[in-house]
Amino acid sequence: MSNDSTPYRVVDSELLLDAPIIGVRRDTITTATGEAKREIVEHFSAVAVAAVRDNHVMMIRQYRHGVGRQLWEIPAGLLDLVGEDPLEAARRELAEEAGLRAHTWHLLGDVVTSPGFSEEMCRIYLAEDLDDDLSGLDLPEAEFEEAEIETRWVPIPEAIEWVQTGKVENSIATIALLHLAAGTRRDVSEPFNYHSGLADRRSASAEAKPGTDMKFIR
Repeated sequence: MSNDSTPYRVVDSELLLDAPIIGVRRDTITTATGEAKREIVEHFSAVAVAAVRDNHVMMIRQYRHGVGRQLWEIPAGLLDLVGEDPLEAARRELAEEAGLRAHTWHLLGDVVTSPGFSEEMCRIYLAEDLDDDLSGLDLPEAEFEEAEIETRWVPIPEAIEWVQTGKVENSIATIALLHLAAGTRRDVSEPFNYHSGLADRRSASAEAKPGTDMKFIR
């Protein structure tokens, strides 16, 4: 977690909270002017998908309790299954939240969502050549907030205007739409430089078989 060319090293760590989708720990780190304590939200990290068809992008509207209102976003989800490849997670989330399958994938980019206090990173993909044939996929029944997701195909220029006018507030969706405006297309094989203390701890459990949902491991 540290770079030898910097003064920052973890010399002590204390787990404060171990909840289903986050952990909170307090690290003591060395700095150029002495030791400091930093509370860190551990997170599985995530993937998100900008699904594009006929110059339209799939937007979803979902209730987010952290802000107490519904937000316009793109399909996204946690990397919470043991050993799951990020691209496979993106395929799963696209099917679950938008009912779509893509035959062409590119990388748009990676985003560090809240580096001051959280480990969370999100890898954002571009999905194209879409259809709704989900045969052979074992998809869970949508529940809770996801049971009421609204989906809408939005022309890309209009979606970019949504960013400019503040209709889109979700940071990951904002970044995805700006990548679409810039025409970004990177190879999906590029390394995803993320770290999850939460996943490291739970995947080391005897319960952690490939594909196990780590939210339920303690």
